[in-house]
Amino acid sequence: AREIATIAMLAALGNATPQLKVHIHAALNVGLSRAQIVEVFIQVSVYAGFPAALNALMAAKDVFAEHEDKAA
Repeated sequence: AREIATIAMLAALGNATPQLKVHIHAALNVGLSRAQIVEVFIQVSVYAGFPAALNALMAAKDVFAEHEDKAA
């Protein structure tokens, strides 16, 4: 639950991409699924705006790709 709150807040800020990526990694490491992380950002779009959510989704895309590279 902490990582959910943290990625939601960092996404809503809209200017903390490096920190957001760190916490997306952490969220995956504590067992959140990609779908759960994306759902957080969908909720962010409603309350913090579409641009902030879109930036967060782009950060998540980068992190997801890094996780795939490590798994291969």
